[in-house]
Amino acid sequence: MPSALPDGLPVPADGALPPASRAAVGERPLGMYVHVPFCRTRCGYCDFNTYTPAELLRGAAGAAALDLGETGDAYLDAALTEIDLAERVLGRAAPPVSTVFVGGGTPTLLAAGDLVRLMGRIEDTFGLTAGAEVTTEANPESVSPASLAALREGGFTRVSFGMQSAVPHVLATLDRVHSPGRSLTAVAEARAAGFEQISLDLIYGTPGESLDDWRTSLEAALSARPDHVSAYALVVEDGTKMAGRVRRGELPLPDDDDLADKYLLAEELLSSAGYSAYEVSNWARRPEAACRHNLGYWRGDDWWGIGPGAHSHVGGTRWWNVKHPAAYAARLATGDSPAYAREILTAEDRRLEQVLLEIRLAEGMSLDRLSGRGRARVSDLAARSLLTVAEDRLRLTLDGRLLADAVVRELVD
Repeated sequence: MPSALPDGLPVPADGALPPASRAAVGERPLGMYVHVPFCRTRCGYCDFNTYTPAELLRGAAGAAALDLGETGDAYLDAALTEIDLAERVLGRAAPPVSTVFVGGGTPTLLAAGDLVRLMGRIEDTFGLTAGAEVTTEANPESVSPASLAALREGGFTRVSFGMQSAVPHVLATLDRVHSPGRSLTAVAEARAAGFEQISLDLIYGTPGESLDDWRTSLEAALSARPDHVSAYALVVEDGTKMAGRVRRGELPLPDDDDLADKYLLAEELLSSAGYSAYEVSNWARRPEAACRHNLGYWRGDDWWGIGPGAHSHVGGTRWWNVKHPAAYAARLATGDSPAYAREILTAEDRRLEQVLLEIRLAEGMSLDRLSGRGRARVSDLAARSLLTVAEDRLRLTLDGRLLADAVVRELVD
């Protein structure tokens, strides 16, 4: 099951922001994240806040079906109510929304019309900027040509498919239920539906995955000509089914050298195919194909997270919602904020977060972000070919991208 929520400061029942954060509304671009916490099955590696129909319906008739019934209706009503709450909390100073990202879980377990309704409420409430990016995640088996056409017609501009691998035994280890070729078919269906941006998400380092397996997955993904590719190293999270298998000796932990070799292969094949890494784990075929919503996170913009367990950040205040869909809906039904707790970031907290996130971007980070101790280590990191310094900006080299976490530790310690 998902990990526990962190503790924090209490949140007022009406969700009101601290005065300083309320005064900062509108100073940064505003994104909206919508968390749909439902999945057909639970992948063994996943520790996201997700629930299968069987878990929610406790064996009731239809629990194994994809139709969430009253549970889905209750979620939709609650999410729409939270959008109204966001309008009250942010007030007249709220800018039009520049990006919407519907994630999960598997958002496309909801009917396309329900997702369009959520997006429409955001647009009607806040407005959208010209050319706003509107994304939904999707598992390849959870969409059809008809549902993709309905999403595109309803205003979605981008779809991100969870491909993960093109190798059957790797998909089986990950507990993925789609066939190896379904992701590529889904890309073609999305293209036919008129989507402007299509992304494929890949995972490398699955136990039992060889370098040739990973090459097969990369080449399969590239054959579909997506606009964007994400490639993330597998992390075995505590509490997951996979962690239990590792603990029992059924699966080995991912090996750091193997992960490095696979990252380098990804960079080689993707760059040769015309993709550029704009962030450590993300490649785009052209600059406008970069995920603008995620760039907002990395650049420290504001966003409101809608849904069970969703996190938000506005003006230096971060908060997170209760996790279970029933608890989430119950709070909103009584007129209360669904927020579980929050933290108010100090100027130093925000500076450190900027270092942690901005250094991962190809555009780099201003040298001004660093403290005196961090600046003192830049020359050594550059001498070790882990970063470059030009025009007072730090940028990771390819070797630096392989050791990004270690570089960050040296810059902030």
